[in-house]
Amino acid sequence: MAEELVLETWDLQCERNGREHRTAEMCCQQLVVRRGQPFAITLHFSGRPFDEGVDKLAFNVETGPCPIETSGTRSHFAVTDVPEEAAWSAVVQEQEGDSVSVSLCSPPDARIGRYSLTVEISTGYEGSSSYIGHFVLLFNAWHPEDTVFLREEEERREYILSQQGLIYQGSRDYITSTPWNFGQFEDGILPICLELLDTNPKFLRDQDRDCSRRNDPVYIGRVVSAMVNCNDEDRGVLAGRWDNQYGDGMSPMAWIGSVDILKRWKNLGCQPVKYGQCWVFAAVACTVMRCLGIPSRVVTNYNSAHDTNGNLVIDRYFSETGQEERRSRDMIWNFHCWVESWMARPDLAPGYDGWQALDPTPQEKSEGVFCCGPAPVRAVKEGDLQLRYDIPFVFAEVNADVVYWVVRSDGTQKKSTHSSVVGKSISTKSVGRDSREDITHTYKYPEESEKEREVFAKAERETSSLRQAEEGLHLRIKLSDGANNGCDFDVFAVVNNNTDTERLCHLTLGARTASYNGTLGPQCGMKDLPDLTLQPWAEQRVPLRILYQDYGENLTQDNLIKVVALLTEQQSGDVVVAVRDILIQNPEIKIRVLGEPMQNRKLVAEVSLVNPLSVPLNNCVFVVEGANLTDGQQVKELEEPVEPQGQAKVRLDLVPRQAGRHKLVVDFESDKLLGVKGYRNVIIAPQPK
Repeated sequence: MAEELVLETWDLQCERNGREHRTAEMCCQQLVVRRGQPFAITLHFSGRPFDEGVDKLAFNVETGPCPIETSGTRSHFAVTDVPEEAAWSAVVQEQEGDSVSVSLCSPPDARIGRYSLTVEISTGYEGSSSYIGHFVLLFNAWHPEDTVFLREEEERREYILSQQGLIYQGSRDYITSTPWNFGQFEDGILPICLELLDTNPKFLRDQDRDCSRRNDPVYIGRVVSAMVNCNDEDRGVLAGRWDNQYGDGMSPMAWIGSVDILKRWKNLGCQPVKYGQCWVFAAVACTVMRCLGIPSRVVTNYNSAHDTNGNLVIDRYFSETGQEERRSRDMIWNFHCWVESWMARPDLAPGYDGWQALDPTPQEKSEGVFCCGPAPVRAVKEGDLQLRYDIPFVFAEVNADVVYWVVRSDGTQKKSTHSSVVGKSISTKSVGRDSREDITHTYKYPEESEKEREVFAKAERETSSLRQAEEGLHLRIKLSDGANNGCDFDVFAVVNNNTDTERLCHLTLGARTASYNGTLGPQCGMKDLPDLTLQPWAEQRVPLRILYQDYGENLTQDNLIKVVALLTEQQSGDVVVAVRDILIQNPEIKIRVLGEPMQNRKLVAEVSLVNPLSVPLNNCVFVVEGANLTDGQQVKELEEPVEPQGQAKVRLDLVPRQAGRHKLVVDFESDKLLGVKGYRNVIIAPQPK
């Protein structure tokens, strides 16, 4: 009778497995591996060495509160000579003295999440079972059989491994980028992402069914999209707010990363964090998806339609003086951000794999819950509205036609249509570079092309009345050089008479402060020319001066002014409308790095900003963070007000933990100047050996 084999210690080889699975930064507390890829553990025995002829090894892996083999949440598997492809497997790799190295591997469609691992040892009739530990299993974009497989290594680095990025904001005429610290590998973020899955109502309703579906990125995407907002009272991460009243929380413009938001949610006992707007919802969802191993990116759609009644037409109403009359529930947002995640769609007919739109900003319900997607971007482009999920809503965001109605004093309405206003310059950060990639062509065929109108017609819309004649009167709004915060500036109505007869017109030009979701504030400029004579084939420029004293107090944190021009031809009563959003530019944050940036060596950064306003800035605060640079957030408050044209300046001590290229992200807040952003790429040299 063979002597009993006793397991004394074991080693999950976190460092080596973390390196091979590209999860090293998450492996400080526990083993984190990707599905379908082998990972090694070492077992140390006492008494005698392991004997393959006598001793048998088997393993159990379990995930979720009620692990069941038929649900794919529990598996029992013995050591075999060759690994199995489609199931959990274990193979002895090498034996050295009393130690045995075993290679374990999950199938490429395994459920993701936290697993417990036990080993069973039997010698003859004797057997014992030992709990070895926990590990976390993630999606694997490097494995060709995984539904999130992404072919290009450069793209995997950007969409899964990169912890920082840029989010595009501003307006279609003036696109700006805001730096963001996604921080998906920062300490504590992975457990929070797993807790988010365990807080979701589908899990609370049926734990077994929910855990058994965690092998499917489509399912995970819907859960994350719903859980990033709190609108279903589901203990979601963020509360949305768009009214500029943020006193009882953080202004959406003040955030510079997801880590702080997710940690606050956890520390609040999964109560919603105040406040988010679309780019914050999208960025947090992107962090969670990247953390779980699903390739993801934040995209921005300019002039984004929110079509509440599904008729693919957005109606806007103006009075004859250019004031916005009654609001329809339909809106056009200056820009709107959502997430794209990369996955196969085996639940649909072939052709819809690839990027899927997921929108965690709460707008409309989907299957009774505030979530949106995943909608295949290809289905949006082709107008295949009958597929799931939520394609009609995303289709409208990028394709709706806009109809401007001018409501006359006698109550009659005159129509002025613009068919190519919506869904412009759809943008995301380029792979491996801090530049913008325009991905509009992935959502729609070129504007006015036969193919685009054909797709629109296929989406069963009446479009014949929505074409505008090219001849006649033309109107557009131009901006003089730059509109800087604190300064006065000019906008121009540029009027063209493209006919061979003189025209007598009435021109109204008005400006109001605005928010990016289309809400308007008070007027900050107005000009009314009741008798404007336009010569044949002539162009006329009419200026409107916009003064800081008129807009400064009412500028929202979106820094937008909406200019509306109305040109009415007196003889026919025909109306032409032009609308433009002007972005007021904040001052630049300057970031200087002093000294030679090196891993584990102190580094000093100097951050400064000049006050461009004619009044002092009070309560000035700089907030700085960057994955692997700052160890969380650094907050620096200035004790003194900053006088007009004076400089706000702070110095920070940093100790970079990892070599490579990292982003230092800065936000500046004060009483009069809010949400000013800046960033600097810092290349950290490795520590000398």
